[in-house]
Amino acid sequence: MPPKFGTSGLRGLVVDLTPDLVADHVRAFVAACDTGTGLFVGRDLRDSSPAIAAMVMEAARAEGLAVTDCGAVPTPALALASMGAGAAAVMITGSHIPADRNGLKFYLPGGEIGKDDEAAILTHLGRAPAGKAGTLTVNTTAGADYVARYVSAYGAALAGLTIGVYSHSAVGRDLLLAVVAGLGATPVELGRSEVFIPVDTEAVDPGVAAQLRDWAAEQHLDAIVSTDGDGDRPLLTDAAGRVIPGDILGQITGTALGADVAVTPVSSNTGAEQVFGRVIRTRIGSPHVIAGMDQAGGRVVGYEANGGFLLGFDAEGLTGKLSALATRDAVLPWVAPLAAARAAGGLAALVADQPARFTAADRLQGVPTEASLALVEKLGSELQDRAAFLDDLDGAEQAIDRTDGLRMTLMDGRIVHLRPSGNAPELRLYVESDSADAAAMTLDRGLALLRRTLG
Repeated sequence: MPPKFGTSGLRGLVVDLTPDLVADHVRAFVAACDTGTGLFVGRDLRDSSPAIAAMVMEAARAEGLAVTDCGAVPTPALALASMGAGAAAVMITGSHIPADRNGLKFYLPGGEIGKDDEAAILTHLGRAPAGKAGTLTVNTTAGADYVARYVSAYGAALAGLTIGVYSHSAVGRDLLLAVVAGLGATPVELGRSEVFIPVDTEAVDPGVAAQLRDWAAEQHLDAIVSTDGDGDRPLLTDAAGRVIPGDILGQITGTALGADVAVTPVSSNTGAEQVFGRVIRTRIGSPHVIAGMDQAGGRVVGYEANGGFLLGFDAEGLTGKLSALATRDAVLPWVAPLAAARAAGGLAALVADQPARFTAADRLQGVPTEASLALVEKLGSELQDRAAFLDDLDGAEQAIDRTDGLRMTLMDGRIVHLRPSGNAPELRLYVESDSADAAAMTLDRGLALLRRTLG
């Protein structure tokens, strides 16, 4: 499948992300969007990222932009730096997708591009280079400023805790260690890798989940923190090494910050409606969440089932201010829950206090997008096929929602949601139930049923 431009920017196989293709999209971005004072560029730790970053910087300079090279930094750290400078940004990352793929995420001076910006960029493809010579400078403080944001807002909130940091090949691994130490806890680094490992915090690999539990027991940890490859999706476990779902982290974080409104996709835990004064449901993807936040205004937060958290107002931490950052962040949604857990009897107790709705999610990899779309369309439009599918899960339909993919609410209260990935050949399955065991069982049976159905 050729590179695709959409919700996550430009994504594709590394071999297809040619200098001409990358430069064409950079020129289109510059022509279609406000770039403010220039362009900041960051990257993850994929082997292909430095070369693609060089392509981006060369193309932007040829358009006359003042380019700032931030090097290897997490996506939210890049966004924080560029927004502070009134500049646009491009992050070179494939996020959690396999290492043979990569991509570009685009940011305006005010934050992530929206759906209208995506359309405008596409209409400006095919432009000739301007042949100018913009400047190039290096920024070495973006990472440190990102760490300082949380240390100043939360002080020694985690003093006395021992926290594991699952480093793998996350671009922000050293910054995670610094945040943990800066908040007064003792960091224990785990699983550092010099080979890129795609970690999906929304569908944690069973082997990784087992390793997290082993580390928690062996090292006597109070929690383990991590992120995906580019640092905009968090991973947090309790003291037993159990991974806490990202949407639960969003609920806890939003509550701790005093949010009145939460904007979250249809795939997120329905406990949100019991926690916040108002909930706005959107399609999956941060541009949709941001659009909902812009509509809501006020003390609004956004979050996704992958844990990425967006702060839409200037909030207060325990020891200082926390300015708005309307892009997916992966540090705040573990710092705030860990800080709140001190008064709640621990992280596990805090999670247990949430509304009794339990989610689970996973994906079938290597499924062509066309096959996923065809299956979802068939089940969505054919009542008999849908009834047979749900019967195999011992369920019957109460209602369906086609906001994004096919979300089926069953008579027994379970939710089964199918959605083709927008940026990889994957079919995602989200389930929800009133018990963790029922959610896990439905997920396992649902994945097996999808494998059989797809052949």
